[in-house]
Amino acid sequence: MKALTIWQPWASLIMIGAKPYEFRSWAPPGWMIGRRMVIHAAARKVRPEEVVELLQRLGGALGPTPCLKADIAVPFLERLLDEPERLPLSHGLGCVTVGAGKRGDLCAAEFGDHAGNDSDRPGTFNWGWPMLDIKHFEPAVQCKGWQRLWNWPYPEATHG
Repeated sequence: MKALTIWQPWASLIMIGAKPYEFRSWAPPGWMIGRRMVIHAAARKVRPEEVVELLQRLGGALGPTPCLKADIAVPFLERLLDEPERLPLSHGLGCVTVGAGKRGDLCAAEFGDHAGNDSDRPGTFNWGWPMLDIKHFEPAVQCKGWQRLWNWPYPEATHG
C-alpha cells in the first residue's frame, strides 16, 4: 500500500473529514484511483501562527478561504490552539481511498466564491485528490515518512 506524508494539522483535518481534498502540484496517478492510501503525519511541528491564519481565513477575515468544511475544521483548530502538541507527528493516521483527481479551481468552486489556495507554496493547488472512505488506525502507527508516494511498511496496520 502507498502512503503520502502531509504536514499537521492538514493530515488530521483529512482524517476527521474536514479536508475532502489533498492538493498537490501533480494529479494522482491513474493506478491510484480507487485504491487505499495511508495518510501519514509528517515530523514537522504544528505552527500556531498557521492555525491562527487558517481560522482567520475560515472566518472571512483573510482570503482566500481554504477548501475545508468549516463546521468540522473550526472547532478542531480552536482546540488545537490550546494544545498543538496533541497531534501525532511521524505517524500513520489511517487510510483513505483516493478519488479521481480534480483541478484545484474546480475543487475551490465547491467552497464558494472566495475559496482558493491557502498555501504560500507555488503549484500546490494544481490538483485536488479526493480523500474518500476514511478509516483510522487505532492507535496511530509511528513511522518515518518520505516525500511523494512511498511504500507503507506495516501492512498489518491497514487491516481491521
